Amino acid sequence: MADIVDIAVSTGTFSTFIALLDTAGMLAMLKEPGPFTVFAPKDSAFTRFPAGTVENLLQNLPQLRRVLACHIATGRIVSTGIKGKHTNALTMMEGEHLAIVLSPSGHLQVNNALVTRTDILADNGVIHVIDNVILPSTS
Repeated sequence: MADIVDIAVSTGTFSTFIALLDTAGMLAMLKEPGPFTVFAPKDSAFTRFPAGTVENLLQNLPQLRRVLACHIATGRIVSTGIKGKHTNALTMMEGEHLAIVLSPSGHLQVNNALVTRTDILADNGVIHVIDNVILPSTS
């Protein structure tokens, strides 16, 4: 098995997320032993942003790190640990709290993002694929 970064790079569907993690200086952390749980947005998730949003984040590294931290939690959280409950709260890096909801149809949703694939296991954690970028709360 490989680490989270190697697996994410090899899939080819997380190029923007990986590039932003690298720019923010957070990529090396995801190569450490962890364990980590990463809710990784597909490249298509970033196209939903208004024009210029990614470029603006690249100019504001503290805000970029805050956005990226909303996608990473310490610990290995697999879907079977979530699916038995209707609603869970998950504390991400930097203390952001996300709501994980199991819909009546059985789909997991993390805040505004639908989990489209679960439990991609890595040596140092797990990746869940999401269809939207999770943004930090305004408070």
